Amino acid sequence: MNEIPINEIRNFLHSHYGINPEIKPLPGYDDLNFILSYEGKKSILKITSELESEEVLKAQIRTLNYLNDIPKIGSYVPEVIPGLDGKKLYSWEIEGKKVLVRRLTFLEGKLLGDCKLPTSFYSSLGVFIAQLDKELLKLDEQVFQLRNLDWDLFRFLESEDLTRHIADPYNRTLVEYFFMRFREVVTPVYPLLRKSIIHNDINEWNLLISKNNVAGLIDFGDMVHTATIHELAIAMAYSLMYIDEPLPVAFELVKAYHSILPLQREELNVLYYLIAARLCISLVMSAKKESEQPDNEYCQVSAKPAWGLLHKWIQINPSKALSSFMEACGMDNSGIAGKGHDMITVRHEHIPKSLSVSYSKPIKMIGSALQYMYDDEGRTYLDGVNNIPHVGHCHPRVVTAGQKQMATLNTNTRYLYDSLNEYAEKLLSKFPDPLNKIVFVNSGSAATDLAVRLAQSHTGRKGFIVLDHAYHGNIRSAIELSPYKFNSKGGSGKADNIHIAPIPDTYRGKYRVQDVRRKTQDTRYKIQDGRRKIPDQVWDRLQTQDVRYGASDHLAELKAVGKKYAGDVEKMISGDEVLRNNLAGFIAESIPGCGGQIILPDNYLDEVYKTVRESGGLCIADEVQTGFGRVGKTFWGFELYDVIPDIVILGKPMGNGHPIGAVVFSDDIAKSFENGLEFFSSFGGNPVSCEIGLAVLNAIEEDGLQENARKVGEFLISELLRIQKEENRKENPVIGNIRCTGLFIGIELVMNLETREPNPDMASLLVEEMKRKDILLSTDGPDKNVIKFKPPLCFTIENAKELAAKLESAFSNL
Repeated sequence: MNEIPINEIRNFLHSHYGINPEIKPLPGYDDLNFILSYEGKKSILKITSELESEEVLKAQIRTLNYLNDIPKIGSYVPEVIPGLDGKKLYSWEIEGKKVLVRRLTFLEGKLLGDCKLPTSFYSSLGVFIAQLDKELLKLDEQVFQLRNLDWDLFRFLESEDLTRHIADPYNRTLVEYFFMRFREVVTPVYPLLRKSIIHNDINEWNLLISKNNVAGLIDFGDMVHTATIHELAIAMAYSLMYIDEPLPVAFELVKAYHSILPLQREELNVLYYLIAARLCISLVMSAKKESEQPDNEYCQVSAKPAWGLLHKWIQINPSKALSSFMEACGMDNSGIAGKGHDMITVRHEHIPKSLSVSYSKPIKMIGSALQYMYDDEGRTYLDGVNNIPHVGHCHPRVVTAGQKQMATLNTNTRYLYDSLNEYAEKLLSKFPDPLNKIVFVNSGSAATDLAVRLAQSHTGRKGFIVLDHAYHGNIRSAIELSPYKFNSKGGSGKADNIHIAPIPDTYRGKYRVQDVRRKTQDTRYKIQDGRRKIPDQVWDRLQTQDVRYGASDHLAELKAVGKKYAGDVEKMISGDEVLRNNLAGFIAESIPGCGGQIILPDNYLDEVYKTVRESGGLCIADEVQTGFGRVGKTFWGFELYDVIPDIVILGKPMGNGHPIGAVVFSDDIAKSFENGLEFFSSFGGNPVSCEIGLAVLNAIEEDGLQENARKVGEFLISELLRIQKEENRKENPVIGNIRCTGLFIGIELVMNLETREPNPDMASLLVEEMKRKDILLSTDGPDKNVIKFKPPLCFTIENAKELAAKLESAFSNL
């Protein structure tokens, strides 16, 4: 609304109210607001544009008149002051435009947003809001029923497009998540919610406080007829912004409100999401206003605390919130908590024990959101290990893409549809030449099987070289390539056509970076009685040997070790005529996961690929765990080593939990596979999978997740190295090695720094201790002594700080 000259306002006040006051502008969202001072008294002048219906303002005035006569409410709401002619609303035409003017009494008190209040205040607030709503339930103003107001939570989903104004990618996705949950949880039950007129804007700048009690409520301009529970949700959204632990205060608000105006179970079921919805609509409106009026500071007045509360809110398990609300109302909440502790017995009645579960006391999960998972006991876990929900659990754009396509068409690749071509083109654009062909399947295991067939068809050979401790899938052909499986307990042993190369582990493998160093300049490196006895600056340099970011000092040593390991592969081939004449390919994960999160030394893949190709074999990169930006610096793990494989296997993160796999290869390999035998996958490349895959690729780009993996990974490795340095000053140090690139991290625990004897018991204890601290981690490696950390890529710096602090505490507790 355009500004009006102060002298014009003064003339209007003199002619209609008979006063000549001091006039001071107040901040406002749409209205022009002024505080008037005259003869020692204050009042408020509100000027509204003609866009606001005159009938709506008259209904607001009638409502205030009604409330002014209610003993428990009247003194807490402003009165409309009549003019000289008795009118309470004036139409004023100025500069060719019509505005509506009204004058109200001034209520004394501090604004809630400026106060630090005790918990007891929120009980009085709950009582006040309930008393107000109890009276408003008695009113029947048709005008408010017909009002279409953007701020009405009933119309919340109409604001979804405004999320595009939110600049920060994580914040935008967080808001989109709550829009999605509102659609799923709240919208279906709206017909069941009771309706009434509500104030609709009990926020921190409309609520007045005096002596730690409610002193008044102002600005009734957003009144609307909607779900009654919206009133409490809105008040809670704004009042909880300034609370460190919001749920206990929310409990007091609900309890007090219920004591005056009993809440219904249907209302409690949606309260958690309504609170989030009000925060979200406030944030998208602020973002939109800021883009339109960058100089209007009032647009962003609530943004910072609102973001703070929304970040806390996503960390509150919705079932815990509901249980708390029900307890506050004296309702039976025993059915809210699940029976996860009984489920394992039932599970074993139907599911074989070969399908293992995590933790000594398994967790029953009932929900998840981005980097958080919710269990049936009300706990929220920060997910540090599940790499399948690559862009975040229940990512809203991925979920929506799948829902929309499933409701439209799902068929197979024997028919033509746009999404197959679109997905293939976009995904292949991420690969270097000559990798220009792709076949979609429905898992990484199926992709491995197809990669084997492609290699054997192209070369006319059957043999493969694999890395020790490798894992490439759970179907027979993939298990035959996986020493992690066929050499483990219950495994069938190595097939004749499989040849195992040593894993190029520079920490505990056959060749080590420190072995090279010991023979050269760093003769000071000594360990006595299992403890470090070297200067800090030397220790710091040594411990970053396997960290690609900051490892430049050791490149020569890494290359030397990499060449030695590659030399072993060359000897395998040159020394075995059967293998040399039957070698179809070499397959390796770009960072072996089950092998212990091993970052391959420089020169290794380059030399091995050259040797294998000279022998007539193909080079296969398994990117199931390392691809799609996880390693930070590059989009694919193999790009870390400046090599281009002949075949690439994709899986896990492609569909963010939806089963998708793929194999990427060249024209030459494609032609050799076109031998008359059709390849067909019933589910591979179906329209739903393609739309979900496209949504994942778009999310990686739009949310900046590859860069986030690099940034958060760098921060986290610096924290882990600090923890290692402190822990290894102790009498019995256990952190042997830390390996990291992006958000692919391994922490190797040992019994003794010199002998490097694995310490699986400590690793297991640490994982259990972190679970008690509400962080999910797991172990890996041949000896189960490596803590693996591969979270969703939306993991934030704040999450990394929390993880580091709790990990440091866990080490201290063990």
